[in-house]
Amino acid sequence: MSEQPSMNRLEVLRFLRRVQEQQLQQTDRWIAQEQQRAAAATRAARVVPPADPGFVVSHGIGQDRRPFEVHVGDCRMAKRTKPVPPIEARRLLGEGVEACQFCRPDSELGML
Repeated sequence: MSEQPSMNRLEVLRFLRRVQEQQLQQTDRWIAQEQQRAAAATRAARVVPPADPGFVVSHGIGQDRRPFEVHVGDCRMAKRTKPVPPIEARRLLGEGVEACQFCRPDSELGML
């Protein structure tokens, strides 16, 4: 009779070991998934957004496509635009082309 409880205890311990091995395998799968997520986030963070054009000029429609308004590059009010360097934006503002009243490129360029 003394061997019977001992064998039962041995079976329980072996069962416990199998359960713990399964839990360890599940934990390893979770670690692998988390490493994949972290690697994907790192790759996504390395994607460089397009460079901000700095300044843009809105042009008219049709044959008379003269510039009529200067904007800061990310201004949402800008339509039909062409990117220009800061020196060109200053020149256009100096020649009388309007500055956008929302993004104020003249303030950004230090012209006020």
